[in-house]
Amino acid sequence: MTIILFDDSARDSLLPLTFTRPVAALRIGILTIAEKWAGYLQGDIAYLTAEYLQRKFKLYASAHNILINGSVCPDDALLEAIAGLKEGEVLQRKDVLIAAKFNEADAQDFRLNTRGLKVIPYAGEVVRIVYPEDIFLKNKEEIKKDFKLITAGRTSAPLSTTNTVLGENIFVEEGVIAECSIFNTLQGPVYLGKNSEVWEGSLIRGAFALCGNSQVKMGSKIYPGTTIGPYCRVGGEINNAVIQSYSSKGHEGYLGNSVVGEWCNIGADSNNSNLKNNYTEVKLWDYSRGKPRNTGLQFCGLIMADHAKCGINTMFNTGTVAGVFANVFGGGFPPHFIPDFSWGGPSSMETYRLEKAVETVEKVFLRRNKVFDDTEKQILTKIFDLTKQYRNFNN
Repeated sequence: MTIILFDDSARDSLLPLTFTRPVAALRIGILTIAEKWAGYLQGDIAYLTAEYLQRKFKLYASAHNILINGSVCPDDALLEAIAGLKEGEVLQRKDVLIAAKFNEADAQDFRLNTRGLKVIPYAGEVVRIVYPEDIFLKNKEEIKKDFKLITAGRTSAPLSTTNTVLGENIFVEEGVIAECSIFNTLQGPVYLGKNSEVWEGSLIRGAFALCGNSQVKMGSKIYPGTTIGPYCRVGGEINNAVIQSYSSKGHEGYLGNSVVGEWCNIGADSNNSNLKNNYTEVKLWDYSRGKPRNTGLQFCGLIMADHAKCGINTMFNTGTVAGVFANVFGGGFPPHFIPDFSWGGPSSMETYRLEKAVETVEKVFLRRNKVFDDTEKQILTKIFDLTKQYRNFNN
């Protein structure tokens, strides 16, 4: 069986995080949405996404296929409803297409059109990621669900006795190194992924997920609803934030109510505001609308897309969106919307030329023993072209 995860309109409202990936490749909880579905349904994963991403995120079909909305996270009730579908039927909640079952030919021809198909209404609630802030808002509950999925029927590896653990809701994978730290699992689980490290003096309160090969540096303070994806290094103070993978926030400074993509770097002593001084509703730049959108939130921090970076002592306003390859430095607050492939800070911005961006990412990949190939270059080139309209720098 093949699980084909398709993008719908949520891909546009999740930009800039989805410029570089399908929606289902976003991490929320411990796992990406794709990994959740693969874990529950035990099938191969394929993607139906933007054309320029298909070379990296493959689309293929088999004799039996389940097509699932990539913005939807699984739960027991939804899994039961999908299991009851017959071939040629689609599951829909109000106007949102959730899932369908097709043979190989119909799956390959499917383009989100349900005309002529039997629609099965779904009355239950669904966890759906539509806006970037949904990732940190729903992360705590998704950590709990993923924790149950990953740890069911398994025994935790031992944790060094130099640590203090409050409660018993902790799971330690093979190869974890953690010493002289405090883990509070009374309000939510703590998951330490394979070969991850928690250095001395860290204070961690669950729900918290540290994914494989990542590190928490000495004296870190991490609050509930936080996920550190694979191959990351973090320090300082982090609250209800999700870092996707291969990114660093290695020094002091505050990150809260935020989402950080892949291959990002946050400079020492950088901070984001997550609450306005007048306690009013936070707005976020919305690519699908071409203007800021009311979030309805009092607490909302930084949305940072893949390959974005900031220099030391950067101060991000409440509700800041930094696009793909945004490179921020200089004193003062940068704007609330920092366009993709922009270079500069509060005083001035210019275009981060594509060839210079490619030079940087080649070096970054090399440090992690990864290859920046033609597929990756074509994706970044397409994003550079797609986002030209936002770079009004007169250069």
